[in-house]
Amino acid sequence: MTPRRGRPSRRGAEPLPTEPVPTSLGTASLRREPGAPHQVTLLLDGTESSFLDLDDPAHLEFEYMQQMVVVLDAARPAGPVRALHLGAAGCALPRALEAHRPGSTQLAVELDEVLARLVREWFDLPRAPRLRIRTGDARAVTAGLRDGAWEVVVRDVFAAGLVPAHVRTLEAAREVHRVLAPGGLYLVNLTDHPPLPRAKAEIAALREVFADVALVADPAILRGRRYGNLVLAASDAPLPVDAIERGLRRLPLPVRLVHGEELTALRGTARPERDPPTSTGPPAAPGTSAPTGTPDAGEDRAPS
Repeated sequence: MTPRRGRPSRRGAEPLPTEPVPTSLGTASLRREPGAPHQVTLLLDGTESSFLDLDDPAHLEFEYMQQMVVVLDAARPAGPVRALHLGAAGCALPRALEAHRPGSTQLAVELDEVLARLVREWFDLPRAPRLRIRTGDARAVTAGLRDGAWEVVVRDVFAAGLVPAHVRTLEAAREVHRVLAPGGLYLVNLTDHPPLPRAKAEIAALREVFADVALVADPAILRGRRYGNLVLAASDAPLPVDAIERGLRRLPLPVRLVHGEELTALRGTARPERDPPTSTGPPAAPGTSAPTGTPDAGEDRAPS
């Protein structure tokens, strides 16, 4: 996506909080960037979770989001999309997609009910039906959605700094595949330490479900030198590798695209993680007892 300046937002809105605010599952706080008070980082329990430019909804600061957009733009060069976001936080990516692809229909799933309400109050988010936020566990909400309803699914789910096990399994990948339209795109954000055991298991899972899979990562992570974010892309349509690589070369920091035989070598003998054998449905998210989705307060339920 080419950056496009948005209209300054929050004119006349209530001031943003300067102290931590309790949420359903922890504490949220906002950090203004020095010299640029319109740029705000949302921290959840002290961990950076979202970055938003209140004057420019199209701006994306986090590198993994920039990489996801490169893949999306290569796979679907223009026009609105139907996008499902598993994990919402500050909704930086849905906000940017609306700015670049007006007319998109998006659903963001957020486990923390109070956080979902707060980000509606704090940030200039698109309103329903352009963007709905549904409170619930990502896996459980996905299970209730219609087959083939979404062109893009983005998974950005973390709990205590880790991707929960129940969204990493082979069965979870099959659930996402079910709700994707033919040729739809699945984008995954994960973090891993060398020698990347979780990434390799997810590659194995996605390759059992989707026809084509690729990995985007900092070369230092691939060489086993540090911990960091990796992006996986999967589709039943061939991924436009050349276009993705051209887009990645335009990003501020160098990254590598791993695909084909090179991805096979990286995976090695890793096998997909699986749901527990006694599971009769989507496993509950950590800290939840009834992970059923609920819509935004005051908004209609999103189509499923």
